[in-house]
Amino acid sequence: MFRMWGKIWKDNHLLRDIVIENNKEDTRTHKVFEALDEICYAFDLGKPIWLDSCVADFRKHSRARFTQDSFIEQIDFDYLEIQMIEED
Repeated sequence: MFRMWGKIWKDNHLLRDIVIENNKEDTRTHKVFEALDEICYAFDLGKPIWLDSCVADFRKHSRARFTQDSFIEQIDFDYLEIQMIEED
């Protein structure tokens, strides 16, 4: 079972969250990108750009924060955070 938690934060308050599950036989990288796509679709967001700091944080802590710098369009929250809950 693969589960990822997506959260939108503004002023240190959780505005929205969602948990994405994926039971497919696929690589971890594909599951992460697919889950991020589903999170962005559910929150009606454009896909964020993986900056080097996001990649490093995700590798080290299994968590990444996407701020305004990661989005092309303007966002009305402080950051989108993704976090691994469970991996196969």
